[in-house]
Amino acid sequence: MFALEFPPLGHIVDWPGFAGTEGQWYEVNKVVLVYLFAVILTSLIFFLGNKKQLVPSGAQNLAEISVEFVEEQIIEPTIGHTEKKWLPPFMLSLFFYIFFTNIFEVIPIIQMPGNARIALPMFLALLAYVIYHGAGFKEHGLGYIKHALIPPGVPVFLLPLVALIEFVSKFLVQPFSHTVRLFANLLAGHILLVTFAILSAGLWTAQWYAIFLPLPAFAMVFFTAFEVMVSFLQAYVFTLLFGVYFGAATSHEH
Repeated sequence: MFALEFPPLGHIVDWPGFAGTEGQWYEVNKVVLVYLFAVILTSLIFFLGNKKQLVPSGAQNLAEISVEFVEEQIIEPTIGHTEKKWLPPFMLSLFFYIFFTNIFEVIPIIQMPGNARIALPMFLALLAYVIYHGAGFKEHGLGYIKHALIPPGVPVFLLPLVALIEFVSKFLVQPFSHTVRLFANLLAGHILLVTFAILSAGLWTAQWYAIFLPLPAFAMVFFTAFEVMVSFLQAYVFTLLFGVYFGAATSHEH
């Protein structure tokens, strides 16, 4: 009889710890290793990008191309040239850290995207939230409240409604959507890969229904390639949105 047992959703994203006390914040499991590896790889990008060599190596060329992509495709279009020297390194770190935590979804043995757990996307979204609103208050003082809530050219009789909508959008919904966009895409992709992996394993049998094995196997290959693209796009979108929010908070258009 053909039967497949799908693991509960909690088993898909929850991993047993192998160091520290179970259930405590300092417990170390596979997800913590993903975060650690992502930090190391992100630091390596900066190290290779700053390495001075007469003839750049292949790894250094890759690092420099990656840094140039983020600067030209994310930072320049959203913020432009900025006197805030800390901002480009922060956005570079944000992009590469998110990408590396995502890409572990397709790395054999690990096969777990760190952002399929909502804690990290929430932390990154709240960190971004504090930074761009903090920069807005630093740039405009208390006038930032008016800057954020009242767009130019709004008729007086619409000001209360528009201000309420802008407040809900920028101060309440914005960090939530920033979090969920990253988390939901990575979780959905992880569930898809687990589903087709279980189907492929279940059809690896001598029974007649093994003829259907190529279908989930091909789907597994397709969605694995798709997840590589999603890993990149979600890092790009998250960092791009931070740039858009930061640029809007610190602009002097009105």
